[in-house]
Amino acid sequence: MTTTEEAAPEPAAPFLSVRDLRVRFATEDGVVKAVDGLSFDVERGRTLGIVGESGSGKSVANQTVLGLHNPDNTTVTGEIYLDGEELTAAPERRMERLRGNKVAMIFQDPLTALSPYYTIGRQIAEPFRKHRGATRREARERAIEMLGKVGIPNPHRRVDDYPHQFSGGMRQRAMIAMALICNPDLLIADEPTTALDVTVQAQILDLLLDLQQEFGSAIIMITHDLGVVAQVSDDVLVMYAGRAVERGGVDDVLRRPQHPYTWGLLGAMPRLTGDVSQELVPIPGSPPSLLDPPAGCPFTPRCAFPEEVADPVSCAGDRPALPEGRGAACHLSAEQKRTFFVERIRPRLSQGRPN
Repeated sequence: MTTTEEAAPEPAAPFLSVRDLRVRFATEDGVVKAVDGLSFDVERGRTLGIVGESGSGKSVANQTVLGLHNPDNTTVTGEIYLDGEELTAAPERRMERLRGNKVAMIFQDPLTALSPYYTIGRQIAEPFRKHRGATRREARERAIEMLGKVGIPNPHRRVDDYPHQFSGGMRQRAMIAMALICNPDLLIADEPTTALDVTVQAQILDLLLDLQQEFGSAIIMITHDLGVVAQVSDDVLVMYAGRAVERGGVDDVLRRPQHPYTWGLLGAMPRLTGDVSQELVPIPGSPPSLLDPPAGCPFTPRCAFPEEVADPVSCAGDRPALPEGRGAACHLSAEQKRTFFVERIRPRLSQGRPN
């Protein structure tokens, strides 16, 4: 008697898959290695938080996903798959069809991203007309609808206002409306709450989560604020000096971090709980120059643990690999990571998840 076993279905490919991405800028001082071998995935309906200091490569990597780089002085290698389509070799005409339609970006500073010469409504409506072939009237009605969705009061009247007539929080909402007007499958939010007060920040983050549930979009949240990551992200990627140094689920990374750089970020973050007189612990030193990054672990000059690594491995000379799935690019053993975090790092941190 012969039995036939049904093969288990293969897991669906991630909506966005970035593999070994490297971005180089040619400058008068030399070649800047802005992104150095970055890999990550984003699933539909999930939010990936990418954190790190300024200059870590967060924004450059994601602008490259949209093809927003100058080909005259930029070299891009690696692979970027969006819904199965490879983008690094895609012609500019194809990228123009994708930007604002299948993938959209909320830029960090809406005051500079929005043109002062055109009304808010015209700028929001433009991608809808371009990608959906809508008439002016249809695009205007859609812009009014989106302004209402993002919480702008009196959208029928405010649609004809100019950016300078909007507050900072309202301009950010308008940017979100513009990014979402074509219901993109992937939304990249680059520091969307920078320079906003905490009340408006909470409203913007809640809005993004509500709209994600409505449209089922994948979201990449670029930020230096671990509190924002804790509030909105499902997964976390920690970047340093153009490289990914840790990744995993949000609870794992924030409650059981494995990389000394992540420990430093957590220690330098203010909290609303615990001893309010406790001083923040800054990370000593500065990030390395990306013109001449270190051969080994780029965090070595600022790390307190290089002497704990067993010979013959050298933090200064041997580049640690980031394992697939949950893990950190660090030469410390798994037992050392657990021990050092529990005994040396966690006592300095307040209890509970970052606020």
